[in-house]
Amino acid sequence: MTVREIQARVLLSPVKQPDTWFGLKYNMNLYRGCQHGCIYCDSRSECYGINDFDGEVLVKANAVDLLRQELARKRVKGYIGSGSMNDPYMPVERKLGLTGRALEVVAEFAFPIHILTKSDLVLRDLDTLEAINRTSAVVSFTITTPDDGLARQVEPGAPSPTARFRAMATLAERGIRTGVVLMPVLPFLQDDPDSIAQIVIRAHESGASHVIPSFGMTLRDRQREHFYGELDRRFPGLSRRYRRAFGDSYFAPVDRIGELETVLDDLITRFGLLRRVPPYRPVDAQQLSLF
Repeated sequence: MTVREIQARVLLSPVKQPDTWFGLKYNMNLYRGCQHGCIYCDSRSECYGINDFDGEVLVKANAVDLLRQELARKRVKGYIGSGSMNDPYMPVERKLGLTGRALEVVAEFAFPIHILTKSDLVLRDLDTLEAINRTSAVVSFTITTPDDGLARQVEPGAPSPTARFRAMATLAERGIRTGVVLMPVLPFLQDDPDSIAQIVIRAHESGASHVIPSFGMTLRDRQREHFYGELDRRFPGLSRRYRRAFGDSYFAPVDRIGELETVLDDLITRFGLLRRVPPYRPVDAQQLSLF
């Protein structure tokens, strides 16, 4: 995979409100393309205009300067999300440190952050996240299966679920709110009630505060073609089952969604977990009495 620098015109984009899953007000994508190679990734879809999602990573070389300029003009604070179109902690970040430098700017301007990632590399920036957490810092790990072997097939370039749970525990121990993005759940591969239960239980044991689910996956144009090709290579015969079940449908829900919802609801109720991250609300300054 090649890495190439580009100049961005805008860095922060507003999120349509209300954001009922992640509580975001702004989105920040520092890269285009991703090295994790998840076979199901929706960002391959033609509507996003990324022509070589699996062959090239574009680095927004002026991102840190842009971020400083844009935050200086923002009058309304809200969660800045990072990780919607690619992983901010893909392998190239280990060398470039672009996400780490952007987080330092977020801390400087005392904005809240919500990071979505599949990588334990986020722990490199733990000190900066603690500084941001004086306002609010949230890190959510996408975990679609508790099985490290299956994860290597569907998310071949990403750290294992075991590594993600360990990172979650470290963040929780340091007071950073953390949790699981349980999406997508791939039909016929990950839609087992025991697997869902394992993810929620391990999340709780790792100090999670939330589990954000979606029981199914999108299937759009280039994303669908790539996914079916990978299924043919990794799980022979399974793409035919998808074609029969979903055809050209935009969304492919799991077959036993009611059963999985019951398993999830029972466990998040038992553990006191949330199904979403609420929007950022600043703490009102309290007026001090003179007497």
